[in-house]
Amino acid sequence: MITNLEDEADSKPRLRKPDYHVDRPIMDEDCLEAVAGRIERTEVSLKDKVKENLRCSGPKAKSLLFKLIPILQWLPKYPFREWLLGDICSGLSVGVVQLPQSMAYALLAAVPPVFGLYTSFFPVLIYFIFGTSRHVSVGSFAVLSVMVGTITERMAPDENFLINPQNSTNGTATIDIEARDLMRVKAATMVTFICGIFQILLGMIKFGFVVTYLSDPLVRGYTTGAAVHVLISQLKYVFGIAVPRKNGPLSLIYTLIDVIKALHLTNIGTLVVSIIAMSTMFAVKVINDHCKNRLPIPIPIELIEVIIATVISSNVDLVGKYGIEVVGRIPKGLQAPVPPDFSMASSLLGDAFALAIVGYGITISLGKIFALKHGYQVDSNQELIALGLSNFVGGFFRCFTVSCSMSRSLVQETTGGNTQLAAAVSCIVILVIILEVGALFSQLPKAVLAAIVIINLKGMFEQVTDICYFWRTNKIDLVVWIVTVIFTVLLGMDFGLAASIAFALLTVIFQTQLPKYSILGQVPKTDIYRDVKQFDEAKEIPGIKIFQSSATVYFANAELYEEALRQMSGVNIGKLILKKKKKITKLKQQLKKQEKRDKKKAKKEQKMRKDLESGTDGPATVTENVGSDNSISLEMDSGLESSPKVNKPEELSLESLGLQKPDVHSLILDFSPVNFVDSVCIKILRNIFRDFKEVEVDVYLSGCHWAIIQQFEQGGFFGKNISKSQLFTTVHDAVMYCMTKNNPSTDQALYMNGIPALPPSQDQEEGATPASADGTSF
Repeated sequence: MITNLEDEADSKPRLRKPDYHVDRPIMDEDCLEAVAGRIERTEVSLKDKVKENLRCSGPKAKSLLFKLIPILQWLPKYPFREWLLGDICSGLSVGVVQLPQSMAYALLAAVPPVFGLYTSFFPVLIYFIFGTSRHVSVGSFAVLSVMVGTITERMAPDENFLINPQNSTNGTATIDIEARDLMRVKAATMVTFICGIFQILLGMIKFGFVVTYLSDPLVRGYTTGAAVHVLISQLKYVFGIAVPRKNGPLSLIYTLIDVIKALHLTNIGTLVVSIIAMSTMFAVKVINDHCKNRLPIPIPIELIEVIIATVISSNVDLVGKYGIEVVGRIPKGLQAPVPPDFSMASSLLGDAFALAIVGYGITISLGKIFALKHGYQVDSNQELIALGLSNFVGGFFRCFTVSCSMSRSLVQETTGGNTQLAAAVSCIVILVIILEVGALFSQLPKAVLAAIVIINLKGMFEQVTDICYFWRTNKIDLVVWIVTVIFTVLLGMDFGLAASIAFALLTVIFQTQLPKYSILGQVPKTDIYRDVKQFDEAKEIPGIKIFQSSATVYFANAELYEEALRQMSGVNIGKLILKKKKKITKLKQQLKKQEKRDKKKAKKEQKMRKDLESGTDGPATVTENVGSDNSISLEMDSGLESSPKVNKPEELSLESLGLQKPDVHSLILDFSPVNFVDSVCIKILRNIFRDFKEVEVDVYLSGCHWAIIQQFEQGGFFGKNISKSQLFTTVHDAVMYCMTKNNPSTDQALYMNGIPALPPSQDQEEGATPASADGTSF
């Protein structure tokens, strides 16, 4: 390669882009494999792979230990001087935020608030040991909590715990709240336990890639739809009314209708508390957003409101005077581990799997955002295992399913957090609350917790502005976002997620079925080819059609690919083949007639010979010729004219059949966008090669990746009629070969950097192989 660098000598000198020239022979696949030295690699057997993975050594065991328990790797190298203070401040801030949120999200999960505190302690401690993200704050999360709440209320509905069921018709029946809550806790811990097992198993089989099916528009649409579910579920606490939670598709609509019907039963005191709590909290949140660069830490308005509301409720007796519902008794201390109730396992498998996927998807998405921002890596499979262990262990300590919280993660990152040591500090804060302080919040109104939940949905509802963003950037992503929101709202958070993933995958399939097909032309004086409809200067090469699809070719679009090729090639293949077949059929009929005439003629000649031998008179004339060597020869004239000879149909060309030959002599299929082929694609390609050969158009492939060539070999694509000499490394190689083969006139020669790349003379062509008949200069 020769590089020339030229400078422009003008008033404002600037550096011109360098030119380059390459002189090499035309490369088809056979030639390239010979020059590059293709290596045939043998596949490693499954048995050998298992042996290699099971082989143990000291370094391998150490590496595996550090991978499974990341704290052993980063804690000994922890820079105490630089990071310790930031992690302590961050942990204290997260702990302060975690206290009110954990109790509020416990209401979403339909379990007593103290179990929210347990959920903010045990799983967080496990993730501190096994997690790889340094900034996510694991614990209770609104989306998962409302999913768990749907499960717990389905497994333990209020009507199953009526103390006086005979009086339920007149509204005097009471509910055994203690028994109901115990059953709901059992359901929550069991589904959390199974969720942990799913996540551990998926992590062990390297199933972390499943998050790739949760695209950003899908995740954002899903969390927006989930925020609507959370909002509707908290309205009963805002208005102080009793509304049973519905399950299944359209449950949100039914719940909203029930809330509207029960509005006349609103508790005014509860509504006033809710309005005051939400308005003040919203105002302080806005201040925090606008002054985040000036404040060392965000104002902990949730904790402040919880303390103030608890004090007022205790001194004013809000329960007795105004009937405002409060949290109730919060026991002190930690409880001993209890095994989950396995009798519920069979009915919770589907719910647990949905929780496992959603929780992992949110955690890994946020973890990768922070990792990219701060320059470290997150192990997706280890994250699955870490979350799985958090949920698995949490199942023994009566915790509900955890994931990372967006709001707390932002607090942890913005207040100076550098590692998961901040999570350990927040665990200490929660532990102190559980052991000593928690019981003081027994008089906290549930309306305040509902206000905390609703106001913390602000970030999720702000995702509605994604509509404008996706409208500008990608309409398909916009459709995925809107459909995901609709599915999540109408079908529920479990069925909605499954339907949304299915729809997102269908959009990918639809896009491959509707790719952009192009006819390429050469950009003047270059070896670059572009769509002639998109680039004015790109010109088609006379006699050569270059066809390209923007998508891979497989069973879902292979026939569409062939159809588009036939339409855009400029050759009416079907009509031309039909005319050729009619001509050939006519010729075959002539051949049959000629065969009959030949048989009759042979019989007559045989009869004449017999007549001549027997001396009978006949129409034959015998002529005696005397040669120079006095030899005598006889010539017999039968008196019959010989029939004109008719060639075999397969030996005839279009022109000899009286048909006009297509203007196109070569068709090049650019396969550079293709990343895999299947048996249907190979079958369609064979048909394309066969049909165009019928009308005397040569077909070539260009830009095939080596993996595509391997798939061609495995699929039996190459054979008597198709060889690797019809595959070229680039479009330009194929064009040059076609120009050389068909001996174009000099006015059709290609120009590269102003230098004509003319085909060789006839003498040169005879002495060159097809793959290297001409050097490519560009």
